[in-house]
Parts: sequence; C-alpha cells; structure tokens
Amino acid sequence: MYKFIHCADIHLGSAMNTRLPSEKSEERKREIRATFGRIADYASSGGFRAILLCGDVFDADRPLKKDKEYFYNVIKSHPGVDFLYLRGNHDGGQSYTEDIPNLKTFSREWTYYNYGEVTVAGIELCRENSLSLYSTLKLDPSRTNIVMLHGQISQSDGDGNINLSRLRGRGIDYLALGHVHTFKSGRLDERGVYAYCGCPEGRGFDEPGPKGFVAMQVGRQVYSTFVPFAARTVDEIPCDISSCADWTAAIRAVKSAVPRSPGDMCRVILTGEVKFDCSSIAADVEAELKPMFYCVSVKDETRPSADISSLMKDKTLKGAFVRAVAAADGYTDEQKSRVLAAGLKALSGRGEEL
Repeated sequence: MYKFIHCADIHLGSAMNTRLPSEKSEERKREIRATFGRIADYASSGGFRAILLCGDVFDADRPLKKDKEYFYNVIKSHPGVDFLYLRGNHDGGQSYTEDIPNLKTFSREWTYYNYGEVTVAGIELCRENSLSLYSTLKLDPSRTNIVMLHGQISQSDGDGNINLSRLRGRGIDYLALGHVHTFKSGRLDERGVYAYCGCPEGRGFDEPGPKGFVAMQVGRQVYSTFVPFAARTVDEIPCDISSCADWTAAIRAVKSAVPRSPGDMCRVILTGEVKFDCSSIAADVEAELKPMFYCVSVKDETRPSADISSLMKDKTLKGAFVRAVAAADGYTDEQKSRVLAAGLKALSGRGEEL
C-alpha cells in the first residue's frame, strides 16, 4: 500500500494586488508559500511516498528567484518524499532548473514512474500532442494506474483540453487533474475515477470554498479523500435585504447572515429590491464587518424598488431613460431589468458596474 498526495495550482508568486488590498497581498503570498511547506510536512510525517503536483506550481513561466528557492528548499528538506512535478499552462521552461533526486519531472511525451505495483504516468499538454496523447498512452491493466494531466475537461480535442471519453477503458484507476481551482470528482469509467484537487489556498474573493488537496491510499484499488488544508478560507455570502426598511435594518441583517470566523476572508453580495437610499451601503457594510475578518469585500447587486409605470410618465432624466430602455428592441425582460437597475443607480449617484 502506497500513500500519495494529489496537489495542484499552488501559483507561487501570484500577483494578488488586484484581488486583495495591497497591505494583504504580500502577506498572502508568504502564506501560500508556507502552505506548500506544510503540505510537504504533512506528507513526510504521514508516511506519504509522493506528492503529485499536477501543474501551475508557479504563477509565471519565469518564477521569482525567492519562490524557486523556496520550492527547491522544501523538496530538499523532505528527501523521503518524491515530488512528481507536471508543468501546467502557467509554468514554463524555467519552472525548474536544479537536478534534485526526489524531484521527478515530465515532458511532452508520456513519462512513467513505478512504485511497486503502482504506475504513475503523466504528460504535459501542448498543441503538438493534443491528438496523439490518447493513442500513445500505454498502461498495463494488471497494475494500479494513476495518470496526471493539467487542463480543462472538454468534449473536444485541442490545446489544453482533456477529452475524458478518449481516456475511458484505458486501465486508469485515478486520473489526477489540475487547472480547475475547486475540488471536483466523478467516475471516469467502470474502473476508475477522475478528480480535480483544486488549489490549496483561495487567492482572492473569486476563489471561495474549501481548499486543500486529495490524500490517496493506493493498493489494488485507490481510496481518495479531499483534505481541507488552507490557512484561510474564503466565504461568499449572498444577503437579500429586500425586507429591510432602512439602513440600520440592512446592517443588522448582514451581520446576522455572516459567520463569525475571525481570520478568514469574506465576500458579501447584497441582493434584492430596496426601498431606501442605500447609495453607500457597500462601503458602510464593509466598514462594519472589517473588524470581524482578515479581509472583507462587499458587492452591491441590489436594485432600487421603483414604480416603473410612474417613471414612464416622469419628465425628468430618469423618465427619459426608463422610456428609452422600454422601447429598445432585441433585449429580454431580464436584460432590460438589469439595465434599468444599473441606470437608475447611476442617476441616483450610485454608479455600479454591469
């Protein structure tokens, strides 16, 4: 029985200043590096034979020196664990340059590593091998077979695509995938399963939910479990404030809706039709929640509760706008509703992105 960790999409060196406030972005970069080290410690102390790195270890094809040095030092300090590194679309030719005994790499042709009766196979996808990769995969069905790939599941072939239908019936027991940043798994065929392990850390408010890796016990069969491991979780919480009569009630409703988990990151999405002037509600809610979290963001997707029929007769700029939208051709009622909501907000001094 062998134990492996399926990990991917660490994105060391990711520029997160567009995702997080500037004062937090550098700290999160350090925390993401530290999480990779913690995963290696977990593997070493837990008797794991190898960590399968299914792409995008780095965020750029020419990583920063400090990120590469950290990566190498983690590998060197865990000599009993193999690091099987398959480059993804963010990695490149400069992702590794040192020859380290327990760093195992792949190329644009199938590479195979054997651990007893277990075979780990992997290939780095490119335009040139996008069609041939399926026919050139050679697996012994009497062995337990793990295949590593980095790309997007698709029903069609192509650069960076993974066509599951062409991998069925090939003797695969576990298809370890990278590229999608949320854990996802399913049946590949009667014999095997596939899984995206997701990223080990949410890098911003656009990557909510549990993050971690997959722990595998491999013998004649593969048993796998998702292990949440992130230093910080990212929650996305919708909050409907339609029933709130005023600003105070809206703040109270939001506070009761969010979990009190200091140290985590939280994005609140305000929704519903509001009957009061909430032109500064996003900034106000963010200020109220800021002491409760490591980092918080509030997005205002509310719509003004307006009597459209009355506005149609209004001789102001708002009335002209409502009449123009109502008369526009080629738009659904839902699209018109979104345009009206955004336009009326803008005309009230509450401009929002569509």
